[in-house]
Amino acid sequence: MKKIIALLLAVLMLASVLVACGGGGKPTDNNNGGNSNGDPFYGENNISLLVWAPDNAVSLTKQLCADFIAKYPDKTITIDVQAQGEADAAAQMLNDLDKAADVFGFVCNNINKLQQGNALAPVVDDYLEDVKSRNTDFAVSTGTLTVDGKETLLAYPETGENGYYLVYDKKYVSDDDAKSLEGILAACQKAGKKCLINIDNGFYGCMPLYTGGMVNNGLKEDGTQIFNDYDEEKVLDSLEAFANLFHQYSDTFISADPARIGSGMAEDPSTVAAGIDGSWNAATVANVLGENYGAAKLPTINIKGTDTQIIGMNGAKLIGVNSHSKFPEAAQVLANYLTSEEVQQTRLDELNWLPSNKNAQQSETVKKSPALSALLAQSEFSIPQINIAETFWTPIGTLGAKLFKEDDYSRDTLKKEFEKAVKNVLDE
Repeated sequence: MKKIIALLLAVLMLASVLVACGGGGKPTDNNNGGNSNGDPFYGENNISLLVWAPDNAVSLTKQLCADFIAKYPDKTITIDVQAQGEADAAAQMLNDLDKAADVFGFVCNNINKLQQGNALAPVVDDYLEDVKSRNTDFAVSTGTLTVDGKETLLAYPETGENGYYLVYDKKYVSDDDAKSLEGILAACQKAGKKCLINIDNGFYGCMPLYTGGMVNNGLKEDGTQIFNDYDEEKVLDSLEAFANLFHQYSDTFISADPARIGSGMAEDPSTVAAGIDGSWNAATVANVLGENYGAAKLPTINIKGTDTQIIGMNGAKLIGVNSHSKFPEAAQVLANYLTSEEVQQTRLDELNWLPSNKNAQQSETVKKSPALSALLAQSEFSIPQINIAETFWTPIGTLGAKLFKEDDYSRDTLKKEFEKAVKNVLDE
């Protein structure tokens, strides 16, 4: 009997040791990362990772990855950083997950596509609660989807604002001019410069619709877009106002990639004096204009005699982990590091990207930045870039092109083009 009791005690002691060590599995409530040996990589070594970052962030990301490697001298880690636009990252990932990046940046509207393609490894339990608590609720929500009936954080928040705002050269456009689209276009025309708004791109082409009161209102279970109960006549009023201005200033208004705003301002003599640009280009434009750098929320537009605030789209940037990564633990550790408060602050200082991290948002850099102040001001007049159907972008961009490319922009024509665009969005 004594032998049996001793044997049972030995078994119980062994079981307690296994539990303390995690039983060879990952802890579910350890937010510090790593197993009981303090190894956040769970034994992975001789690690090789591919990271995708947008062009203007490649150099900084290489340095950040070098700093990451230096943090773990006991590990052999190589990281290759390659340029890949965030807007196209999802499509490139889904081309071949086995050859795609282990860690990659993307815009939040692509999260549905990535999840449907089983491309994302969810944020691991080691970091989950910390990621949720250190970032704004809005940023966390843009990385969260319902998976198998459970709300799941599928990616790490990287920025707090992925929207757009007005930039202008104060040599040609005054702060007062910048308050209205009419004032901006008139000032640009007087100076012989261009005003650039990428209106034939759905990301910006939605502005006339949103300004007229039509907004995205979720997705059906099959992914079909839902719109609010909008007033079509008010939407047409807005479309008409934009079309009239674009044609009135046809020698001044151009629709092109926002990257051309900075390059146009940098030309000697400059060709662009104002435009609607994104936070990702803020540092470039600020460096070009120097003390003449102007930034503000989107202007108003006069609709039927009333100055109406232009409504835009706003989102967040996320960092995802490839579900097919050969080094899944290391990829999670790196993604967590690349979205930490320290790194978000560095990105803010170097690239002027508004952090999603709550503490970093309170920094002096944010308070003193014209671009970030403009983004925060515009956030009150923006529609979140979430739950956008894949069918939304092309028809809305095509409708935007109709506002300035077509000679016939009568109300009847705009009505037909608007209804066609809505039908194309809603068609499965």
